[in-house]
Amino acid sequence: MNRQTVTLLVLSLVLMIGVVGFSFMLLIPKGKEYRTLRLESKKEFQNLDFAQQRHDQVASRLKELETQNARMIKAFNTSFDPMRFEKQYGKEFSDLYLTEVTSFESNGTFRTYEVNATSKITSPQSFYHFLENVNKSEWIIKVNFPIHFERDGDKIRSSFTMRVYNNESKQKEKEKEEKPLH
Repeated sequence: MNRQTVTLLVLSLVLMIGVVGFSFMLLIPKGKEYRTLRLESKKEFQNLDFAQQRHDQVASRLKELETQNARMIKAFNTSFDPMRFEKQYGKEFSDLYLTEVTSFESNGTFRTYEVNATSKITSPQSFYHFLENVNKSEWIIKVNFPIHFERDGDKIRSSFTMRVYNNESKQKEKEKEEKPLH
């Protein structure tokens, strides 16, 4: 054997030992770590897919509820104007007065008003028509019972309280916008 062949054989042997050593010292342990990380990654992607599906379901349900309750959401964000209320519903009564009642049970989400109304007819039918119209109005209003009816000649006087649910933060923002800056 000549020297060149021996050198080539020794270099090949050293290279082969280096490759085997490299494989056992780095590739095999990193391969195990890679498989472990790949399994963890698969689990994380499954969790992500599940969370995304849940998010999509909830978002879809939210859209559906927003669509179904668009009138209520708009009514909640519409500021209540007592003067406009009196003007709008005053035509159903001969007299309609609205006074705000300060109450300790108010938690900042609604205002309480006492309504005194006088009808010109002999039955409370116009009052029930008024309740139907209030239910369809642009505000969220709850009429509290009992409602007191009192006959006064050919008129019927009614007195009751109602709560107007209002987004106070929206109303405060509106008031700030309306105030002129000095």
